[in-house]
Amino acid sequence: MPTKSQELFAKARRLMPGGVNSPVRAFRAVGGDPIFVAGGKGSTVTDVEGKSYIDYVLSWGPLILGHAHPEVVEALARAAEGGTSFGACTPREVELAERIIEAYPSIERVRLVNSGTEATLSALRVARAATGRDKILKFEGGYHGHGDSLLVKAGSGVATLGLPDSPGVPRALAELTVTVPYNDIAALDQAFRAHRHEFAAVIIEPVAGNMGCVPPRKGFLEKLRTLTHDHGTILIFDEVMTGFRVAYGGAQQLYKIDPDMTTLGKIIGGGLPVGAYGGKEKLMDLVAPAGPVYQAGTLSGNPLAVAAGLKTLEILRRPGLYERLDALTARLTDGLVVEAARAGVALTVNRVASMFTAFFTGQPVTDYVSAKKSDTSAYGHFFRSLLDAGVYFPPAQFEAAFVSTTHSEGDVSATIHAASIALLGLRT
Repeated sequence: MPTKSQELFAKARRLMPGGVNSPVRAFRAVGGDPIFVAGGKGSTVTDVEGKSYIDYVLSWGPLILGHAHPEVVEALARAAEGGTSFGACTPREVELAERIIEAYPSIERVRLVNSGTEATLSALRVARAATGRDKILKFEGGYHGHGDSLLVKAGSGVATLGLPDSPGVPRALAELTVTVPYNDIAALDQAFRAHRHEFAAVIIEPVAGNMGCVPPRKGFLEKLRTLTHDHGTILIFDEVMTGFRVAYGGAQQLYKIDPDMTTLGKIIGGGLPVGAYGGKEKLMDLVAPAGPVYQAGTLSGNPLAVAAGLKTLEILRRPGLYERLDALTARLTDGLVVEAARAGVALTVNRVASMFTAFFTGQPVTDYVSAKKSDTSAYGHFFRSLLDAGVYFPPAQFEAAFVSTTHSEGDVSATIHAASIALLGLRT
């Protein structure tokens, strides 16, 4: 007899492409049918069958305070009572802009938008307008939303022009995007030699999260900052995932790099639909109505997302919060490494602060090529075993996992225990 989730998925497939509103939810990378979530509280989600799971997906990162944090819910309720959308200026969006600029010294002006994709597309438009150039450089395996210029895979050689990675992306547009391997300084040098004074912008996840969690090698971001500065190229840090997550001031605080522009995501709205892009005054003053670069949005800075975001940022400033998150995540990832060694399973765990990925490979994972050497079949088995045990990891090998402030020592112990059983199952 089918479960409620299976019944819902069968119905959804008749109504939505692939039965989902975002591809990774379909569980195709791990096998089986997706769970349908009925609700969440703290560190757990509960499916329509009533089964609860310790959640390390956390809406793909922004729920750093866990699900339905009572203070955030209260702030949302108060905001909703006053109206959900006006398409007009409101006092609290000014306050949120102020909080963001205080946290990110590289941001002198900021524009709120509705998603990370909208933020990255808008930042690239500003960079092209500021430089008068068309080409951009991105890194293989880096995901910056589903804009046409960014849905590009790497060519077979270093610093080659991109090819469309999705039908519907014009080849001519894709050819304006150059891709190089992440963490490869030599390839970066070669790209700038080959396309001298042609790059409007370089866009990078300073900590890669969409090939799984891959930290930057020592000196890599510094070299990138030097090259972009010397060539008059705008450096865009895509901190949609890392902003307010790996530190209050994001990866740029952690690695002490000052980008020209920054994009932020749903964490600034407590997980609600919101994004932002910001940067140096001279760049952001190109944006309408201050300048000629047009970008608009009826729901930009909407009262609900702003209220949830302000409360979230207030809580994140409380003493010791990031230190506890870091320590708890380290305990979890160290436990995974120990249990993998005990089971004789090749596992590499990358971690930066409270984001991490367990790669099923015995080799270091430093870029997209090394990430792709992971055993995705083993990860699928691991994922399904954890799910059966009530632990929800990302339903794909090449995604980051996250810990929230509501995860407990007990959650971590239960997860390590479930992982030990799953890893032993891979050995037999």
